Amino acid sequence: MFKKILIAEDFQDTNKGIVDALETRLQIETIQEELYCDTAYNRFKLAHDKGEPFELLITDLSFKETHVKRRLTSGKELIEAVRGIDETCKVIVNSMIDDPAEINPLFTDQKINGYVCKGRYSLNELVNAIHEVYQNRTYVSPNLNLNAANAVHEMDKYDLMILKDLADGFTKKEISERLKKQNISPNSESTIDKKVSRLFDEFGAKNTHHLIAKLIKQGKL
Repeated sequence: MFKKILIAEDFQDTNKGIVDALETRLQIETIQEELYCDTAYNRFKLAHDKGEPFELLITDLSFKETHVKRRLTSGKELIEAVRGIDETCKVIVNSMIDDPAEINPLFTDQKINGYVCKGRYSLNELVNAIHEVYQNRTYVSPNLNLNAANAVHEMDKYDLMILKDLADGFTKKEISERLKKQNISPNSESTIDKKVSRLFDEFGAKNTHHLIAKLIKQGKL
């Protein structure tokens, strides 16, 4: 089992719950916790430089803003910084985010080893995840279907036309008028609104700006 674990989580009570669960159920010599990504990174780097590296990083993705000036503002940035020091360290993300489109890149780009979705049984899942990752296996919370991201709606030229106009600042009414001038159907404002609403659902977006940001990030726009 891992002998040295670092936990990055901005809620102290959550940190304590994780530490208590791991100390009770796993034989781990050292568990250290930090509330900020910067201090977690500094602790990780110091241990690595001293030849006493952490074997596992458990981190949340979202960290609330505080009065403390920060260089690293998210778990993703922390993972990237840690990977720059030690590519062999195992990483488990422990987060409330359940969107496959956001989770999959963590495995492909950040090379994480496990993902636990916070919930009623997440402490049990975290213990299971640690066991699996220690055995060089990947762990994903059972309630998540990461393959769902592969079934995301494939946008056609009509969808892209609308989205690019929205990204350029045109209103739905203005887009409707532009489509009519180009003799493109359907072109009613209500149809455009339904199209955009469907794309919100398909990509898990909260609003137009969020949708466009997601599509740009995924290279679809």
